[in-house]
Amino acid sequence: MTSSETVPLKGGAMEDPRLKGYRAFVYFMTFVAYAMSHFSRKSYTNVKKQMKTDAGMTTELFSRMDTGFMFAYAIGSFFSGQLGDRLRPTTVVAAGLIGSAACVMALVFGLWGDVVHENPIWANTYFLSAWLLHGLFQSTGGPVNTAIMGAWFDSKNRGLVFGTWTCHQYMGNIIAAITATAILAQGFAYWWVLVISAVANLAWGVFLLMALPSRPAEVGIEFGDAPKVAVGEVVNKDTKQLPPISFVQAFQIPAVAMYALAFGFFKLVNYVLFFWLPFFLTRTFTPSQSNVISTLYDVGMMPGGIIVGYVSDLYGGRRACVIVTFLLLLCPLLYVFSQYSDVIPVYALLVLLGFMGILVGGPNNIISSAVAADLADHPSIQGNNRAIGTVTGIINGSGSVTAAIGLLFIGDIQAAWGWSAVWYLLILSTLLGCSLLAKTVYR
Repeated sequence: MTSSETVPLKGGAMEDPRLKGYRAFVYFMTFVAYAMSHFSRKSYTNVKKQMKTDAGMTTELFSRMDTGFMFAYAIGSFFSGQLGDRLRPTTVVAAGLIGSAACVMALVFGLWGDVVHENPIWANTYFLSAWLLHGLFQSTGGPVNTAIMGAWFDSKNRGLVFGTWTCHQYMGNIIAAITATAILAQGFAYWWVLVISAVANLAWGVFLLMALPSRPAEVGIEFGDAPKVAVGEVVNKDTKQLPPISFVQAFQIPAVAMYALAFGFFKLVNYVLFFWLPFFLTRTFTPSQSNVISTLYDVGMMPGGIIVGYVSDLYGGRRACVIVTFLLLLCPLLYVFSQYSDVIPVYALLVLLGFMGILVGGPNNIISSAVAADLADHPSIQGNNRAIGTVTGIINGSGSVTAAIGLLFIGDIQAAWGWSAVWYLLILSTLLGCSLLAKTVYR
């Protein structure tokens, strides 16, 4: 690249004019990739009622599948983050989407074969195994997509960029809810919801593999600390790059451990609502109405990430302060929901769920993206640009372990003490997570 092919920036730095276009393309491709991942997850939660009544599946089996998914997701996050920093990230993400499609179709085959009624004991093992594998494949989405984004976007306006980008998961949830509502309202078999999500994951995984450059160096663009290589050359062969960091090095970065522990409590709140809200609402509404109403929670989560990201940028990247403020505001809303969700007017319920989505989504979005990228920029790792996947994987993985342990007991808690006990557990989890970030907020 000659100097005539660059444009001047402040301080005399030069930027490749193609960078802006590639950034938009990478943003779009990874956004849709993560949305497809959540499309398949949420499609399953949206047809739980039908799987219980038509296929004979129990709430206890759902609880085990949810917990197994989260444990597999947690374990997978640690290793997929490392894979994303060591292998070509695009290949890892594409493999995750294609594998997710296969696991969802395995679930569909089990439903078609009526295995619950034919052999209940084997059915539990079959469905749980399929969903454990699904969790492993899904774990590639967060750490590795974040690593790709971190390779293309520097720290400038990182909160806002990642805040808008993390709307991907909620867009996937909304697409799943709309798809489920349309299919059920038209009288089609509920399993079509799962089939459509599997096909979408497969198609995007193949497209991603063919089209998405993992890092600027792959297309001959100089950006950050990454040196330029020839187009098509495998960037991992570039010996000038620092080697990926280890788990030990990542945990030694200040605040990584605290964020990892706190994120677990916040993620439990998010995933209980994610997995159980549509099912909970069927006490009062039809399955189609429950899917539409629960979508307001997902809609609220999208501006939440943007608001937290933008405000934390304004205050010099002090993201912990904004995160804790949002989550403390969530606690009284969870209490109102626990006491009055059965009698509250439907329009007030929609507003309440929207606000809850904002207060949950903002912190969760930013911790798993902008905060992880900030931590990976710490001076202790000497500007290593192949650390984001590992740091994000640790935060996501640790968070998922805590969430998985909590999800293991949700079905039993609900059966023994009712739904109010579930919502009280979420309030306690929120307060515990905030207490873990107190030192960071004070500093």
